[in-house]
Amino acid sequence: MVSNIQGQIERVTFHNEENGFTILRVKVPGYRELVTLVGNLMAPLPGQVINATGEWVTHSQFGEQFKVVQYKTLVPATVTGIEKYLGSGLVKGIGPVMARRIVKLFGEDTLVVIDETTDRLCEVEGIGEKRLGMIREAWVDQKHIREVMVFLQGHGVSAGYAAKIYKQYGNQSIEVVKENPYRLAMDIFGIGFVTADKIAENLGFQKDSPVRVQAGVIYVLSRMADEGHVYYPYGLLIEKCMKILEVVEEAIARALDSLFSEKRVIIDNSSGKDVQSTSATSAVYLSTFYTCETGVASRVKTILLSTHSRRKVDTDKAVGWVQQEISMSLARNQIEAVKTAIDSKIMIITGGPGTGKTTIITAILAIFERLGIEILLAAPTGRAAKRMSEATGHEAKTIHRMLEFSPHKGGFQRNEKHPLMCDLLIVDEASMIDTVLMYHLLRAVPLHSTLILIGDVNQLPSVGPGNVLRDIIESNAVPVVRLTEIFRQAQQSDIIVNAHLINSGVMPELGPSNEARNDFYFIEKTEPQEALETILKLVCIRIQNAFGFDPLNDVQILTPMNRGTIGTYNLNVEFQKALNPREDGMMRGGRSFRINDKVMQIRNNYDKDVFNGDIGRISKIDLENHEVTILFDGRPVVYDYPDLDEIVLAYAVSVHKSQGSEYPCVVIPLLTQHYVLLQRNLLYTAVTRGKKLVIVVGSKKAMAIAIKNDKQQNRYTFLKERLSGPNSQ
Repeated sequence: MVSNIQGQIERVTFHNEENGFTILRVKVPGYRELVTLVGNLMAPLPGQVINATGEWVTHSQFGEQFKVVQYKTLVPATVTGIEKYLGSGLVKGIGPVMARRIVKLFGEDTLVVIDETTDRLCEVEGIGEKRLGMIREAWVDQKHIREVMVFLQGHGVSAGYAAKIYKQYGNQSIEVVKENPYRLAMDIFGIGFVTADKIAENLGFQKDSPVRVQAGVIYVLSRMADEGHVYYPYGLLIEKCMKILEVVEEAIARALDSLFSEKRVIIDNSSGKDVQSTSATSAVYLSTFYTCETGVASRVKTILLSTHSRRKVDTDKAVGWVQQEISMSLARNQIEAVKTAIDSKIMIITGGPGTGKTTIITAILAIFERLGIEILLAAPTGRAAKRMSEATGHEAKTIHRMLEFSPHKGGFQRNEKHPLMCDLLIVDEASMIDTVLMYHLLRAVPLHSTLILIGDVNQLPSVGPGNVLRDIIESNAVPVVRLTEIFRQAQQSDIIVNAHLINSGVMPELGPSNEARNDFYFIEKTEPQEALETILKLVCIRIQNAFGFDPLNDVQILTPMNRGTIGTYNLNVEFQKALNPREDGMMRGGRSFRINDKVMQIRNNYDKDVFNGDIGRISKIDLENHEVTILFDGRPVVYDYPDLDEIVLAYAVSVHKSQGSEYPCVVIPLLTQHYVLLQRNLLYTAVTRGKKLVIVVGSKKAMAIAIKNDKQQNRYTFLKERLSGPNSQ
């Protein structure tokens, strides 16, 4: 039965910005208890009056609720309502304490004062010119954001995107969206083609509109890049676009023609020339990826053909000298690596844990330092760079920092015209470097210098498009030294021994094999709920009691997937409850954030100098200024509320996100429910993240499936062929 109720919102229990689903507690005249309202609502705030039409329903767990079908919100009229409204986080610069002071002074006229005579707020204790300016700007912005919210809601889109859209386009937001809603998918993180398409449909754009189909083709190519592909075959792209866009082949072909003529895509007939072709096997690139892939090939060949600026070195004498210098005898393939580094312009050293990569770097550094030349060390992530610094005693930087990336100056400042100042560049964790980053790195390498890439080619490939390290190795274009011998000290670790067994396709020893080895354990669990309960006890109690590892600082859960009982989403909710059960905090996009939460950045943010996969801890939540401060390696980084969609909880992370990191203790859930993602290189990568302790919780069957599955997902790249061929184009 349809009913109507009206009351003041006391509390927003839950609000998901992505789909608008909301749970409210409302004070309704005539009801002794607060009433629970549920429905898709547009950014409701405590203190507002809501007039809702809907029906009463009974929830099996939470009892009687009012399910909202239609509603409207009204600005609060009572002093109490206004105080709640202002103190809810509506306006940057006004928190609960300041709201109380303002309302105490202006009473029921408060909102009129803020709206029409804002300067009077200076009469309130604690509000000076600086805060007044902040409040005035936030109040005006809030009005415009509300307009955008109303517009979006009228076109079936969650109001949670309004603040981001307004931040991007300002007062032109509605006009931009009306003119070309597909710009949202390209310009704003978190808004994809599907959301933009929904707005476009409501605005009257036809399915076969050229604007829509072109945007759809770009979307599909971008999605393929997210899966690791540098290009996608023309025929497969047509099929995928037809399925996703629900238009005929001719419309997609016309869109590709237009995009090609505008140089937004490159259609390569795979002979190395950017000649348009409608062959099903032709490679279709987003222009950026074509430039980067051909640029990597061209630059590698250019560096290889150039000459050293330093004098020639007797490699045998150098090896003899360095073994005395570092008081260590080098193994045969370590000597080969050192000699190759001295003689080559570019080389690759690849090997798993315990194979002596650090010793080789130490030896190479000693020789090149003796020659008195400039040396630079780098790695793709901050964590990998920090590890490299600790292992070598030399400063190592992230590649982005070394190349002086600045979003405000147009990107990487180091390039052919402004190269790095070095004669030797050593880059660790090279398997993580994607096509785009490798292109910019090679552009900045001086032609006279030596480049050494070090990485484990058997780990998962880069998160970004390409399989650069493997492609360069398989092209045979540069010297490669493969390290396979596990050194005696490393043989004392079950983590290292088992990692190599996994990589060889052999089941590991599931449990400590002798007293000297006590760093790898397997706990048999076949059901997801049992595995979850076991992991909770392990991380929260047993590991700390037995090994002394702190659950928050030392232990990292690595899981193959995001969804399911032991996926990252659910594990993070459970571990937040167990390890950080605070009441205070805030909700953003259906996620709860609390002080001391372990969190991860999920995209590169060059303004903040924080990158995809960086892990930090929330140190402060400022409800008044709408800011959250997160410590990354002790460095405070401030996030405004709209930026928090770049942050997720990180008690558990995916194996892919753990690349380039090491943790004192790693716990790995591994069940047959993960079947789609059970691959040898994924399990190998997860195990090699553990430094002192690895515990696998799961089934032997799942482990056997993963170890047997050595089929790596095919990535469409043409780098190997470009490097192998007579030219790079």
